[in-house]
Amino acid sequence: MTTADIMFDQPGNRTIDHEYDGRAVLWALLAAILIHLAIAFLLAVFGGVLSPALPIEEKPAQLTFVDLSSAPVVPKNSAFIETDESKKSAPPQEKTFESNANSIAASELPAAGEAPLPSQMGKDRPLLDLETHPHSLQMNGAQPQPSAAPQQNPKPSAVPQPTLQPAPLTAAEQFAMLTARPTPAVQPSTAPASAQSAYRALKERTRISGRITNRGIASVNALGTPLGRYQKFLVDAIGSRWYAFLDRQMDLINIGTTRVVFVVDRSGRVKNLKVVENTANEALANVCIQSIQEAQFPPMSDDLAATLPAEGLEMDIPFTIFANR
Repeated sequence: MTTADIMFDQPGNRTIDHEYDGRAVLWALLAAILIHLAIAFLLAVFGGVLSPALPIEEKPAQLTFVDLSSAPVVPKNSAFIETDESKKSAPPQEKTFESNANSIAASELPAAGEAPLPSQMGKDRPLLDLETHPHSLQMNGAQPQPSAAPQQNPKPSAVPQPTLQPAPLTAAEQFAMLTARPTPAVQPSTAPASAQSAYRALKERTRISGRITNRGIASVNALGTPLGRYQKFLVDAIGSRWYAFLDRQMDLINIGTTRVVFVVDRSGRVKNLKVVENTANEALANVCIQSIQEAQFPPMSDDLAATLPAEGLEMDIPFTIFANR
């Protein structure tokens, strides 16, 4: 063996190896710690998600008793539909609509829909008119005069009696007699809705597809009630003025609809009057507002007011000007 084949480790080389081994052990220890921390974190997260939830303690149900004996019970009223006085009938077995008079449902055509209405041909409009006729304004004609008491034949007398000549009437007295009106009789009811009126609204038969199978003149199951008669009076009082205003201002009004809502309280006063929709112009809106404000409504009876909310009768009336077609 030669000297060149034998090599001895120097002290510096051994120190470097020891430092390298120490760093490797330290890094391995840190890696192990990080791995354990990561595993512990994952177990904590997924363990809470996958573990079954603890049962929630059920509390006994609590019952609360409320005394409703003092609260006013207001029955729900049906939708209103006007009934022509010529179509009055016996009360229907089923009440579908509120009206001013009783009517029994009938249809001129076979049933063609699901609505509780008759089937009929007509114009496609968002109305419910069962007949067609023009409007007519209320005309105040000659007032009826009280009939004179029948004269009895005088008994013959032996002594002729002088005939008394009446004194001539002055022009003022003659005018007063001609223009005098009889005192109207006092009606027991506060709602004069039953009074006959020459006013009649414009109606044009609309196309309807209903389920009524009873054949006859188009009509619905409607029950005449105090509320229905009061609503009829309100609509007629407003409508008669509306048509009169239209006749004078038709050149200023556009085609369209003005929808007005308001409330009539128990004393017959109009409250919360406002226009909620107007597809025409301001002239039509003004006519609608004026027609409602100038109409005079009677106070409600106690029986009628008991069927309504405390604030009164809510009215929603659309006033529409259609094109001539």
